[in-house]
Amino acid sequence: MSQNLVIILGGCFFLLLTWAAILDVARKDFGEFHFKVMWGFIAFIPFIGWLIYLIFGFKKGQVPSKADPATEPSPPVDGR
Repeated sequence: MSQNLVIILGGCFFLLLTWAAILDVARKDFGEFHFKVMWGFIAFIPFIGWLIYLIFGFKKGQVPSKADPATEPSPPVDGR
């Protein structure tokens, strides 16, 4: 395998891990917005940001539940 191919595959690997970390930050609720921004910036750090997020930030955020009544639309009211 040529050296260029190894570098390209390694770069794609780290790019995919970075995207996964950024998407995970986007879908989670960290309590306050500035924590979400902080973890988003950390995830953007090339090559090691995803690892820092995985070790320290992954379990801090929570995925909002789909059964949350505050996010569900209210049922239509009959006009009868």
